[in-house]
Amino acid sequence: MLALAATGFAAGLALIVAIGSQNAFVLRQGLLRRHVVPVVVLCTLSDVALIAAGVLGVGTLVSQAPAVLTALRWAGVAFLLGYAVLAGRRAWRGGESLRVERGTGRDFAGVLLTAGALTWLNPHVYLDTVLLLGTLANQHGAGGRWVFAAGAALGSAVWFAGLGLGARGAAPLFARPSSWRVLDALVAAVMVLVAVRLATT
Repeated sequence: MLALAATGFAAGLALIVAIGSQNAFVLRQGLLRRHVVPVVVLCTLSDVALIAAGVLGVGTLVSQAPAVLTALRWAGVAFLLGYAVLAGRRAWRGGESLRVERGTGRDFAGVLLTAGALTWLNPHVYLDTVLLLGTLANQHGAGGRWVFAAGAALGSAVWFAGLGLGARGAAPLFARPSSWRVLDALVAAVMVLVAVRLATT
């Protein structure tokens, strides 16, 4: 059972470690130290829900609903391009810092909505997490599939916690506004690349 959970852990990490729009956002919030724990929890719980859906067979339905995936794809493209514009504008203007801000309730809601949109408006998450991980999990029988899924979910939790909370180690580098300009430029580029990939697949 431990080996099966470890296999699920490795599979889950393999699918989320690549730099993408969601990871870039979690990293940025971690550097800002702004609503990091809620963002990490939201991303982790979203992955848990998606993995569980895959194990329960929702992946089969997703693969048979091209219209839903198409709608999600174009909504995701629009959202990613919009976020890329905002990141590009921050990079152009500069002025970001590691100053800790309390943040308003509106800011908190906006951060969570952005994290949720970057997760749920990406159709690849349904194909990778739901369909692929669901298929891999269901190869291990009625009991083993949930052990595999638990390992995959743990992989997500470890990754997002490490990315968000571990970003503090890079704080000295980001004490300079120029570093923020570079990061925001990279975030904008990642968002555009992911949007282009969504639009052309």
